[in-house]
Amino acid sequence: MADLLVIEFPTEAQAEEVRTRLFGLQREYLIELGDAVVAVKQADGSVKLNQLFQPVAAGAASGALWGSLIGLIFLMPLAGAALGAASGALGGKLTDLGINDAFMKDAAKTLHSGNAALFLLIRKMTTDKVMAELQGTGGTILRSSFDETKEAELRAALAAATPAAPLA
Repeated sequence: MADLLVIEFPTEAQAEEVRTRLFGLQREYLIELGDAVVAVKQADGSVKLNQLFQPVAAGAASGALWGSLIGLIFLMPLAGAALGAASGALGGKLTDLGINDAFMKDAAKTLHSGNAALFLLIRKMTTDKVMAELQGTGGTILRSSFDETKEAELRAALAAATPAAPLA
């Protein structure tokens, strides 16, 4: 079972930095993410989603490849590629992996203009190591499916000040 976590940050750069840190922890097998999306509320009120995996683009590319191969059999590779790309893009549009896009856009509409939210779908995590990495990042938890103790621990880690570097 996966846990959902939504953390608000004052800037998009901070949300991206935390997402990058979490990907580093994932490479060390300390956390397993099902999805990690940064949503930014624009000045006009619209919400932009920064997703790493774009199912529409991947579906169109895959469909174009398979369509052109099948089109070669029928001596119409261009028509096959066009039909394949269209059907692949449609399939990618209908496939929503990870966190639901509509849910993320609705939740991000509550942000202040210019703020960003990091949506995480966490499958597994080594809590103490992840909390240490998130120490002092300054985010605010908007939504969480963690139990009360783990959520309180996460709030404390996000709010804690990072130790100052010694002066040389």
